[in-house]
Amino acid sequence: MRHPGRAHRPRKRFGQNFLVDRHMIDRIERAIDPRATETIAEIGPGLGALTRPLIASGAHLHLVELDRDLVARWQAQAGERLAVHAADALDFDFRALAPQSGGLRIVGNLPYNISTPLLFHLLAQDDCIHDMHFMLQREVVARLAAEPGSADYGRLGVMVQYRCLVQPLFDVPPHAFDPPPRVVSAVVRLLPQPFVHGRADDYRMLAKVVREAFGQRRKTLRNALSAVLDAAALQQLGIDPSRRPETLHVAEFVAIANAASRAAPEHA
Repeated sequence: MRHPGRAHRPRKRFGQNFLVDRHMIDRIERAIDPRATETIAEIGPGLGALTRPLIASGAHLHLVELDRDLVARWQAQAGERLAVHAADALDFDFRALAPQSGGLRIVGNLPYNISTPLLFHLLAQDDCIHDMHFMLQREVVARLAAEPGSADYGRLGVMVQYRCLVQPLFDVPPHAFDPPPRVVSAVVRLLPQPFVHGRADDYRMLAKVVREAFGQRRKTLRNALSAVLDAAALQQLGIDPSRRPETLHVAEFVAIANAASRAAPEHA
């Protein structure tokens, strides 16, 4: 195992691109605005560009890291307000970290290759989360915040917007990292919120409807959703079956899912 004091070489298999630009680090810290009374989980602390300011804030900090060499680095500094979890964030139970007094805050520079499945994993635990601040590929942030009718609007945006208010904050250029990635990054804030688009009777059905719709996005709703709801039922909802999936608002997907749940109570 590499000694904790030696230089760490970024590993491609972990998608490691370490943030090194001080201006960007300060800007992200201001966006997060950590407080000593809070509990924060950082996914993939890396070499500590964001970790050190979080520690300085006095917050109770949990680090979730998969790279064993980096785990060893941070375990050497663990203490009463700094805990290290050697784990894959894709399998990690974030509910276990949430304080009884309030929601968990989550931050991270997410590897591009796991960002989408990780977001879905976190959405499944959003009842314990106060907010999330992530650095992601700019194209992913565009998909998260996309509006109906845009080319970026799809399954990811609908499912995240059903659960969260999405606030794109600012771009981060490749030269802010070591090694520089081949893409531009962006910082986004996700705020879990009550069901402003309506509440799905069955979240699994909503996920199925959205998956079916965008799995065949060039088809009309009549054809794309034929496995879950027929054209007559869509018309009863005031939704034209000849529309395409990318034109639907989140609330319309929720309405379709609820109608599909009533039509198929077994959720077959």
